[in-house]
Amino acid sequence: MGFPAFFDAVPGIVLRDPLAELLGAADGGLIEYRYADAVRLAGHSCPTVAGAWLLTARALRALYGDAIPERGGIRVDFGEPLESGVAGVVAGIAGLLTGAAGGGGFKGLGGRHARRNLLQFDVAEVDGIRFGRLDGQGAVVVALDLSPVPGDPRMGELLPLVLQGAAGAEERTRFGELWQERVRRILVDHHDDPRLTTIVRV
Repeated sequence: MGFPAFFDAVPGIVLRDPLAELLGAADGGLIEYRYADAVRLAGHSCPTVAGAWLLTARALRALYGDAIPERGGIRVDFGEPLESGVAGVVAGIAGLLTGAAGGGGFKGLGGRHARRNLLQFDVAEVDGIRFGRLDGQGAVVVALDLSPVPGDPRMGELLPLVLQGAAGAEERTRFGELWQERVRRILVDHHDDPRLTTIVRV
């Protein structure tokens, strides 16, 4: 039931959630999220999940600097429709960390702490993904590019065998190892590589 060891090497993200503090769920409202939490939410670990984690972490750093980001205090707008590509997967990870939710999110308590409709799709004026602080202290548009961290060419040979059920046990194991090695490189080796994200203040 264990995760790959490199998950522990991925820097965590500490956020302050005022709702969690109010309801006594976390001391001072402080909650640390780890990459394993994103994997549990998505049900798998892949470059998209890793990229969404990295993209959101960098957006939060750009918005808050060295201060602790406020979970529930951020709006996330996608230029893409929900059904487009991997927008839904990325949104799931962004929502996990920011607290932003769609129409089914928490409606609030006493007129405060609402998370509902803070996550929107198909926003015409957004080219990429926009993260904006609800306190009016800034917004950034972020785009992801994982091409600087290509996968091992052997994955292309193994994938058809795995999908067709023609791969042996060793081949299936090797494919999984190569798959996660790319994820490791994205999150650990290239954690601070500026080529992977474009961040524009708006």
